[in-house]
Amino acid sequence: MKTENFVPYYTVIFTSTLASSEGYGAMATEMEELAKKQPGFMGMDSAREDVGITVSYWKVAESIQLWKKNIDYLNAQELGKTKWYKS
Repeated sequence: MKTENFVPYYTVIFTSTLASSEGYGAMATEMEELAKKQPGFMGMDSAREDVGITVSYWKVAESIQLWKKNIDYLNAQELGKTKWYKS
């Protein structure tokens, strides 16, 4: 890799297993759309079989910290813990 073409970035990696998928897809779409509006968000990749994995990409670490304080994200996170995620 040529270092002059390298653009540093940060990632957040989230893995889960679902207990219930009712309403999960709609919330995941809503959170992705919200994340796209956040400063520093670069994109995300996700896949789900038995275990789901989502990787989001951010320009700076401070953007991740701001995202983690977003009230809509915090509410979705709580729903995940109480409704959707087995682990």
